[in-house]
Amino acid sequence: MARHPMPLSFTHLVTILLSFLVTLSTTYTPLSPSALRSLPRPGPSFSLTDPSSLLKPILIPRVSGSEGNSQVRSYFASFFASTLPKWTVTYQNSTSTTPATGSRQIPFVNLIAKRAPPWATEEGEGETSYLTLVAHYDSKLTPTDFIGATDSAAPCAMLLHIAQTLDTALTKKWEAMAASGADSSDLDSNRGIQVLLLDGEEAFRSWTATDSIYGARSLAAEWEVTPHPAMSTYKNPLDSIELFVLLDLLGTNEPEPKIPSYYVTTHWAYQKMADTEARMRAEGLFHSSPNHPSKRDDKGERKQEPVWFFEPDKSDTNRWMGGLIGDDHMPFIERGVEILHVIPTPFPSVWHRPEDDGAHLDMDTTEDWAVLVAAFTAEWMELEEYLAAPGVKKIRDEL
Repeated sequence: MARHPMPLSFTHLVTILLSFLVTLSTTYTPLSPSALRSLPRPGPSFSLTDPSSLLKPILIPRVSGSEGNSQVRSYFASFFASTLPKWTVTYQNSTSTTPATGSRQIPFVNLIAKRAPPWATEEGEGETSYLTLVAHYDSKLTPTDFIGATDSAAPCAMLLHIAQTLDTALTKKWEAMAASGADSSDLDSNRGIQVLLLDGEEAFRSWTATDSIYGARSLAAEWEVTPHPAMSTYKNPLDSIELFVLLDLLGTNEPEPKIPSYYVTTHWAYQKMADTEARMRAEGLFHSSPNHPSKRDDKGERKQEPVWFFEPDKSDTNRWMGGLIGDDHMPFIERGVEILHVIPTPFPSVWHRPEDDGAHLDMDTTEDWAVLVAAFTAEWMELEEYLAAPGVKKIRDEL
């Protein structure tokens, strides 16, 4: 991905203005310390060598239209089919020429995996709202054989881990709700999770409005004109997105990740993520922390605790950087979708360099990101009482 000044569209400006007139609220229940500790770390799932790793199959060159790109997409499909059969997987296809490939049409294929309450599914697509977790799975054409571990193989693996981690809890919650008579008449009951694995984020030559985010532009445009049935609660798939959480350039600690709050309209969601991070750090659950037992020196003295989401107290009058970073969210925010952009500023030192490979991931940082976003998702979906189950290993790290 690349950073470039991006002018705000009229629709985006209207969205920001409306945010001052409409109070955005959503049901959101913080997890208890015991529930936070119950969330599993990826461990071998993020191994660079283990055959069962979620991450290893993605760490190959996967330029849009290439064999590697198709191979990774097939891996995603196989993962959901074999591991998460209750998730619905669909694809959105488009083609485009690029500045680097002349008149040849390059295919771009977005994978959409979603899980909704069974009663909402019976009522039709227009009755379910989705927390939407997003990453791009393509890699850059140059430099040759570029891997893009932080950009964005590791974020893709994080999304697979989150879906796998929370799947059983979702089933238990919805079974309990069905037993108590929940149905589609209650909007809070009709909330699901949607994972978007987007193709064609990277520019083929240099980042411009037409040489970038090929898949995202196509998907947003198609969803805008794909109506749900008449009288549906949500008019189209874009309207069904409660929050679009985009992960990018995550997995390294050089420099230490710093995530600004990019958009005033979703600062409330940023604050939720910041609070979750703070509580997990207080519980000693971040292995990348210098205060984790594995990181302490012989003196055992506490060091300054890092903070990734460092702007929870930002005010409306502060500088908001959302318009300065081009990424897959842009065609969605232009159509009124609420965005939580989880991307560090400054970018990692390996950004768009050959060193952005598996060997340069900091695995503790990568796993911590996966567990943090899993916790945020579990809180959004109110899974507190469904996480800790007999036979599930609880993870607890004492300071």
